[in-house]
Amino acid sequence: MQEAEIAVAPASKTPSKPERSPDPAFNRLIGILRRACQEYYATGKGVPFQIRWQDGEPIRFGSGESVFSVTVRDRTAVSALASLDATTIFEAYMLDHLDFRGDMERFFAFRDMTTDNHPLRYFWSLVKPLIFGQSRMDRSGIATHYDHSQEFYLSFLDDRHRCYSHGVFLRDDEPLEDAITRKLDFAIEQIGAKAGDRILDIGGGWGAFNEYAGKKGIRVTSLTISKESENFLNAMISREKIPCEVVNCHLYEYEPGMKFDGIVNLGVTEHLPDYAKSIATYQRLLKPGGKMYLDASACREKYKFHSFIYRYIYPNNCSPAVIQEWLTHLAKTPFQLCGVWDDRWNYYLTAKLWSEKFERNRDKIVGLEGEILFRQFQIYLWGTADVFKRDIMQAYRWVIKLPE
Repeated sequence: MQEAEIAVAPASKTPSKPERSPDPAFNRLIGILRRACQEYYATGKGVPFQIRWQDGEPIRFGSGESVFSVTVRDRTAVSALASLDATTIFEAYMLDHLDFRGDMERFFAFRDMTTDNHPLRYFWSLVKPLIFGQSRMDRSGIATHYDHSQEFYLSFLDDRHRCYSHGVFLRDDEPLEDAITRKLDFAIEQIGAKAGDRILDIGGGWGAFNEYAGKKGIRVTSLTISKESENFLNAMISREKIPCEVVNCHLYEYEPGMKFDGIVNLGVTEHLPDYAKSIATYQRLLKPGGKMYLDASACREKYKFHSFIYRYIYPNNCSPAVIQEWLTHLAKTPFQLCGVWDDRWNYYLTAKLWSEKFERNRDKIVGLEGEILFRQFQIYLWGTADVFKRDIMQAYRWVIKLPE
């Protein structure tokens, strides 16, 4: 946007004063941002942007063309931005007190300039399962995240498999669909699954593994605790006539009366932070000689999701995987570790493609679920891409085997 020209009266002997905002609080905000940005730009991480009060003229920060713009609609937005607290700012954006437009991926360059100091939110997310029970809280948390319309999730997941976990890319410009197919092939190959085998799929989601393996004659049982997922999977199994089933049951409560030839867990370890209990459950459900494939987002510390994620995306007892701690618990069991693969960049590429598709479907999503949910997931998806790109979070695939 071009800056407006400022006319100077010919008779004046002194330069005209720039027009001030009609709200003094906004002017104080600009002072806060200038001081904060001066220090942050010195690190070389900041990007140029512009900010305006309502429909006023933009005030520019940084040098070069602005990569995004911020429109401040009211004093709630002023207070949120002045706090420099990321969750407070995101909440103001979700409720349309302010607006962001432009390059959302580069917007997160300012992550390091904001704070995330909400210890009570972290504490409550850990305490609730102890008070109300793990299974009950998991069902509540999964419903909060997953029980939106199927069309909502299909608006950003890959078109071929609808896989809600990362792909495995050979090159950065590869289609997401091919990367997901490669990951599914990898999982099937690693556990040695073949037609007629019975495989347990932990967290059926939108049927990525169930459908792909089922069409190869593999008998897949998918566990889910989401009603939307259960309905989607049952309809898909019936439509495709594949030898699979879906069971609405928490992993820890599942008692099939049999053992499986193999197990897959695509992106559910984050919802099972009790590693000792999880591994003991896998041992109970897997045949001796069987293998298990897992993949997950990860971090160097447990429970290090941003407080925005705990409040709006994954409430209750959820944590990025800490692979070192997980393997420490594994070492106390008969399981053998067959291999670990670093997937941080793969997850970045996946989240970036999800975010771009989500943006393309903005009008459809807003019409389907409303502006608040669109903005909530917009922050979540672009923020996910950012944390993997900058190695704030990591991701892994790993395979284990239960000896004969």
